[in-house]
Amino acid sequence: MCHFPQRSSVWSFPKLCSISWRFYHTSTAHMCSCSKTVSDEKYQDPFQLGRKDLKNLYEDIKKELLVSTAELREMCEYYFDGKGKAFRPMIVVLMARACNIHHSNSREVQASQRSVAIIAEMIHTASLVHDDVIDDANSRRGKMTVNQIWGERKAVLAGDFILSAASLALARIGNTTIISVLTQVIEDLVRGEFLQLGSKENENERFAHYLEKTFKKTASLIANSCKAVSILGCPDPKVHEIAYQYGKNVGIAFQLIDDVLDFTSSADHLGKPAAADLKLGLATGPVLFACRQFPEMNAMIMRRFSKPGDVERARKYVLQSDGVQQTTYLAQRYCHEATREISKLRPSPEREALIQLTEMVLMRDK
Repeated sequence: MCHFPQRSSVWSFPKLCSISWRFYHTSTAHMCSCSKTVSDEKYQDPFQLGRKDLKNLYEDIKKELLVSTAELREMCEYYFDGKGKAFRPMIVVLMARACNIHHSNSREVQASQRSVAIIAEMIHTASLVHDDVIDDANSRRGKMTVNQIWGERKAVLAGDFILSAASLALARIGNTTIISVLTQVIEDLVRGEFLQLGSKENENERFAHYLEKTFKKTASLIANSCKAVSILGCPDPKVHEIAYQYGKNVGIAFQLIDDVLDFTSSADHLGKPAAADLKLGLATGPVLFACRQFPEMNAMIMRRFSKPGDVERARKYVLQSDGVQQTTYLAQRYCHEATREISKLRPSPEREALIQLTEMVLMRDK
C-alpha cells in the first residue's frame, strides 16, 4: 500500500516519485484494481444524484458575469454553454451532501456550498481560457477557442474577468476561511503553469516535478473545493481532511487519465488535438514511464521535442512501451486512495456516488 502524506499542507513529492517508479516494476497481478468497488445494489449515478443541485448551474454562472459590453459578455459566456461535463461542480455538491449527512444527517446543500460549486467551475473555465492562450490552442470541447476567435489579448482579459467575477462570488460567501482555501487554488494554478514551463534532468526529480505540476494545475481546485464545502457543512477537521484527500487523489487520477487519452484517443473524440502535450514540449506520465524502456527519449525530453521528427518518434516509443498501462495503474492507485478516504464518512447514497465517480474517472474516454 502506498503511503500518502497525512497533512494537506505537506507534499512529499520525492516519496511519491519513488512510489511511482516502484509501480513500474510491480506485476499486473499485484496492481490495485478499483473495479467492482461499488456493488450493483449500491450503485448511484453521480450525475443523476447531483442533478437537482446543479439545475440552472450555467444560468447562475452567467448571472455572475454582469458585463455591459456585448463582446466581453459573449467571450465570457462562450464555454458556459451547458455542453461541458460539469465534473467539478458535481463532485463539490456530492461532497457537500456527504459531509452534511455525516455531520447532521441533512441531505440539503446549503446555498454557500452551491456557491462553491459555481465558483469552482468559473475558476476552472478561466484557467482553460488562459491555458489556450499560453498553448496557442485552436480547439476546445469540439469548437474553436476564445483566442482563435477574438485574439489572444482579449482572451486573456476574458479569463481575468471570469476570475474577478468568481472572486466577487467568493467574497459574498462571507467566510474568511473559505476565501483562504479557494484563493490557494488560484495561486496553485499560476505556480503549476510555471512548473510546466520547466523540466528536470534527473529522472526521479522529473517525475516529482510532473506530479507536483499535476496537483497544482488540476487537483488543487478539486481538493480545495471539496475542503471548502466540508468546512461549511461540518466543524470536524478530520472531515475536512477526508474531503481534501479525496479531491486531491481524484484530481491527480483525472489528469493522469487525461494524459493517457492524449495518446490513445483521436482528436475528434477528445474535442481537441491528439498528441497535443508532445507538440507543446511536455513530458507527461506515459512519456516518463516509456523513457525507462527507451532511454534515448531523455534527450528529446530535455529539448522539449523541438527537433523535426521528435514528436512522432516519442509517440511511437510511448505506444511501443507500457507507459500508457503504467500511467493507468498509477491512476488506479490514486482512485483507490480516494475511495479509502471517502469511505471514512457515514454511509450515504452521496458517499457511494463519490466512490462511483472514481470508477468513471478511470473508464472515461474523453
